[in-house]
Amino acid sequence: MTSDMSARKPGWPHTIVRGGLTVGVLDCIAEMTNAWMRSGVTPDRVWQYVASSVVGPESFNMGASTIALGLFFHFCVAFGVAIGFYVLARIFPAIISYPFIVGPIYGIAVYFIMSYGIVPLTLVKQGAFNWYGLISGLIIHMLFVGLPPALITRRFAK
Repeated sequence: MTSDMSARKPGWPHTIVRGGLTVGVLDCIAEMTNAWMRSGVTPDRVWQYVASSVVGPESFNMGASTIALGLFFHFCVAFGVAIGFYVLARIFPAIISYPFIVGPIYGIAVYFIMSYGIVPLTLVKQGAFNWYGLISGLIIHMLFVGLPPALITRRFAK
């Protein structure tokens, strides 16, 4: 192997795939843990809830197919988050230098866009507002949704 090949940084596909998978896995673990700690909800119900965004309430009676569908939707969103940050970093390259500031802010933006822009357009039955949901959602999105793509983009896309 030549020194030119070993010195090359991975391209944008590597950055986006790594970012999407990292966000997907970390947010997956955080959401399942939060749902269980908050109200004893099991992981299968978390993903059936996500699937209910398209299938509706019947998703809770459809078993493994809606669990898989919910996970698929979850990872599609995670990849969208990674792509979004990568595009922002290309438009505003300076943000790559401040991942611990920009990443959590990006996570907050994703939280509000999803909670108040995207989810209301789906079939998900939303509960009433509560402070625990807001605060835990913001913390999860800052640490596990916004920060990872910021760090990964800084590492691989300079």
